[in-house]
Amino acid sequence: MTEPKPPEDPTWLDIVVGQFFRRSLSVSAALGVLVLWGLAILAPVMASNKPFVWRVGDGPLQFPWFKSLFDQIFFENGVDLFFNTLLVALVVVGPAVFLLWRRSASLPRRPRTLRRGWIAGAAVGIWLVFLGGVMAFPYQAPKEVYPLLEKSVRATGQEVLAIYPPIPHSFRDGDIGRALQPSSSDHWLGTDSSGRDVLTRLLFGTRVSLTVGVFAVALYVTLGVIIGALAGYFGGWVDLVIQRVIEVVICVPSLFLVLSVASFLTERSIFHILFIIAAVSWTGPARLVRAEFLRLRELDFVAAARAAGFSQPVIIFQEILPNALGPVLVSATFGVASAILVESTMSFLGLGDATLPSWGQILNNGRSSGVWTMILAPGSAIFVTVSLLNLVGEGVRDALDPKLRK
Repeated sequence: MTEPKPPEDPTWLDIVVGQFFRRSLSVSAALGVLVLWGLAILAPVMASNKPFVWRVGDGPLQFPWFKSLFDQIFFENGVDLFFNTLLVALVVVGPAVFLLWRRSASLPRRPRTLRRGWIAGAAVGIWLVFLGGVMAFPYQAPKEVYPLLEKSVRATGQEVLAIYPPIPHSFRDGDIGRALQPSSSDHWLGTDSSGRDVLTRLLFGTRVSLTVGVFAVALYVTLGVIIGALAGYFGGWVDLVIQRVIEVVICVPSLFLVLSVASFLTERSIFHILFIIAAVSWTGPARLVRAEFLRLRELDFVAAARAAGFSQPVIIFQEILPNALGPVLVSATFGVASAILVESTMSFLGLGDATLPSWGQILNNGRSSGVWTMILAPGSAIFVTVSLLNLVGEGVRDALDPKLRK
C-alpha cells in the first residue's frame, strides 16, 4: 500500500482568496461586478432593433441580428466589436473548450497545470484569430431600421415574421419625432433629445465604463510598476530622476490635466481616453512599488539571488516584484472605480467619445433637457458600479493585510 501524500501547504494566493471569500459583503459586491460584465457582454441579446429571425412572405429566412454583431456601420466602435466577439466566443469557443477538457481526461495522465494551460491557450488562440479576422475583414451591411421596415412592409399587405430581442431598440438609431418621450411600455426609461431609447443606451454604456475602468487601470498599473521597480531597485540618480518626474506630475491636478489634454484632441476616441487616464495615474502604483522595493531589496532572499548569479531582470521581476504587488492590487481595484468616474466626467463635459453611449453623455442630456429620468438612471448606474468596486477593493485590502486575518 502506498502511503497517502501529506497535504500541500497553501500558497499565498490560496490564503488571500480564502480570506476574501470570508467577507460576505465583498463576495456579494464581486458577484455584482460579474453581473455588470454579463450585462455588457449580453447587451445585444437584450436590446437591438435587428430581429433574430426575419422573413417577408414566403421569402427566405434571414438572421439580421447575428450579421449586425460584426457590422462596422451598426457597431462602429472597436469596444462593441470586442464585446460582440467575446459574446460569440463564449457561445462557440466555450463548448469547444469543454469538449477539449473532457477529451483530455481520457488521454494519458499529464500534469494538471500542463493540460489546463494547453486548453486555455487553445481557447485564447482561437478567440484572437476570430477577433483578428473581424478586424481585418470588416463587414458592412446596408443600414436598415427593421421596425420601420416592418411597418412599411405590413402596410403593403405582406406577412412579416420578425422576432426581436426583449428591448427592440438600438442605442444609435433614433426617431427625432419621438424625442424626450416619458417612460412608457415601449420605452421604459423614455427617450433622449434625439429619440433614442435611454434604457438601451444605459445598457450599452456598461461596456464603455467597464472597458475604460479595466484597460486604463491595466495600462497605468503596468507602467507604474515598471517605473517604480526601476527606481526602488537601482536607487541613486535613477531614483532621484524618477522621483522628480513623479512630483511634477502629482503637483498638477489630475482632473484639470485630463481635461486640458482632451480639449486639444479634435476627434476623441475611447483609446485616447485610456491613454490620457493612464498618463496622469501611473504615479500611484509607481510610488507604492518603489517603497516596497526599497524595503525588500535588502532582505536575505535578494542577497541569495545575487550570490547565485541571477541577472538583474530576473531579480527584479521574478524575485522581488511578486512580493511587492500586494498594495498595487488594492490600488488597482480602487483605480477602476476612479477611472470610471473620470470617463463619466469627460463625457458629461462633452470631451468623451461621441460614438459611444456613455453614462456621462446620458447625464449631460438629462441636465440640458431637464428630464429627471435621464439624470437618475445614469447617476444610479455610476453610484452602484463605483460602490461595488470599492467594496471589492476593501475586501482585497483586508485579505492582503495580515493584521486583519484571524
